[in-house]
Amino acid sequence: MITLGLNAAFHDSAAVLVVDGVPVAAAEEERFSRIKHAKRPLPFTAWELPFQAIAWCLEHAGLTLEAVDHVGYSLDPALFAEGREDLRADDRILLPLRPTADARLAPWDSPWDPLFLSYVVNAPRQLRDGAPHHLRARLYGSRPEAMHWRFHHLPHHLCHQASAFLAAPFDSCAVMTLDGRGERATSCYGVWRDGRYRPLGEVRMPHSLGLLYERATSYLGFLHASDEYKVMALAAMGKPRWAREIGAAVTVHGDGRFEVGAMDFAALAGPARRHGAALEQRHLDLAASLQAVLEAKALEIARWLREASGERQLAMAGGVALNCLMNARLRDEGPFERVWVQPAAGDAGTALGAALWVDGRERLAAAGGDGAADAQGALPLAAREWTQTHAYLGPAWSDEAVEKALAWAGLDYEVCADDAALVDRTAQLLAADCIVGWYQGRMEWGPRALGARSILASPISPAMQQRLNELKDREDFRPVAPVLPLEDFGDWFEPATANGGEAPFMLFTFQTRADRLARIPSACHSDGSARVQTVQADSNPRLHALLRRFGVLTGVPVLVNTSFNVRGQPIVCSPHDALEAFFATPLDALAIGRCVIVKRRAREVQAA
Repeated sequence: MITLGLNAAFHDSAAVLVVDGVPVAAAEEERFSRIKHAKRPLPFTAWELPFQAIAWCLEHAGLTLEAVDHVGYSLDPALFAEGREDLRADDRILLPLRPTADARLAPWDSPWDPLFLSYVVNAPRQLRDGAPHHLRARLYGSRPEAMHWRFHHLPHHLCHQASAFLAAPFDSCAVMTLDGRGERATSCYGVWRDGRYRPLGEVRMPHSLGLLYERATSYLGFLHASDEYKVMALAAMGKPRWAREIGAAVTVHGDGRFEVGAMDFAALAGPARRHGAALEQRHLDLAASLQAVLEAKALEIARWLREASGERQLAMAGGVALNCLMNARLRDEGPFERVWVQPAAGDAGTALGAALWVDGRERLAAAGGDGAADAQGALPLAAREWTQTHAYLGPAWSDEAVEKALAWAGLDYEVCADDAALVDRTAQLLAADCIVGWYQGRMEWGPRALGARSILASPISPAMQQRLNELKDREDFRPVAPVLPLEDFGDWFEPATANGGEAPFMLFTFQTRADRLARIPSACHSDGSARVQTVQADSNPRLHALLRRFGVLTGVPVLVNTSFNVRGQPIVCSPHDALEAFFATPLDALAIGRCVIVKRRAREVQAA
């Protein structure tokens, strides 16, 4: 059974292809379009399907849309229209000539929602015949009329939930998704047990922890629904002096519901910061206060969910689940023994959830299983065929294809004889304090560079963090992340009370051991914390070998890892993208496949 999952309605458009229960390809549209997040979350962009990501997923599997049995789309128009007189399903929509003059809508609704809804309803038709000209043959093949797939509109938060519990390494678990918003829901809870998923409740608009964080992001002069991670980074530099006031506006009830009251950040911390203006202590303190409230409220919800679900393990998704500080607090102080977060926890991940959910339901039906809900409302699915152990599900170019591209471009490059030679050459450059673009294997699924499309550097020099921020033209306060072999974790970072030291997706923070801080100053935040990624030899052998070799040369088996991109652009996808970023920045070297390109400065440093 072949199932295509899509996220397209808001932002972070993505496609995932699942074959008989196993994801074989997953990619975000931004990596091909080179537009960050693919698009802004506006009603006027809802028609845009991730056609380039779809085309790559199908091409990777040697298929066209003719072979697809089911398509899951992570938004349900019926739920979106619920309770809105202007969104009744009568095949007509009305749009206002002067939208700002209509005061009948709730503040969180848009007068353009009818247009948005129309685009969502027509997604099947758009998929069937709306592909760009240059992709039509790849998508439709020679017989576009032969497509037979069934299209499934699914609740947004069900797709978030499914992306967590159907990927997590748990046979049973509680499920929590905290997000900005879906159709009407903003947060959702459930339990996965005995091959069945049972919903435990949801929170609806306007009460949203994700939107509260978005409002603070805008207040602090950053782009909402994009730059929330910058607020998280600022939090470590401030003091939570307004946590009581912000916390008073967020009330968590005993059944997992919460309410977010009115909050005037300007009344607390003064006028909003203009984009690009200097950051003041009040801005840092507001970020710290907001972060403290988010963590405290998430802990309250988790304690309720532990009792309501009866489970000892927690799987998480939703955009808020990309908050590493909150995740670490839930791991260390929460009631669950283990916490797992799906690496594409934001909206892109709903494409994975949509595909896995439809696949599980339809394989069950094809096998003659009873798909009815039980007395508690739990829905059964077919037996799982996959759990997520790595995020390398995206595009790749072979070493031969990379070398051909470099030769065509007329570049001078070295070809390493084998992986050992590549690893040694790169480690030597890193040990000489060179900054290296690392382009290897299949691309990561999700927003974090995890050693396939990364910029790597030595953490030993205190100046390296500033060099990296200058290279990427980003704010000075932004931290970078350490990556190290899993087996070395305990030597460098404090063990967590849950999950051990395993952190393959860079979604939890850890405290650096006090006796190691001085050895890796550029890998740690100002408070000694670090957003760690651990690597195992079976999931990323080249990166694991590089870390081991760098450790032999320096005594430090740790590298700084940041995403291979420049400011305002997505992570590089193709060799062409990598070369553009390499030659447009002060990167010293590029290790791309088995080829290494070294700039003049790096050659001079090594010669000295």
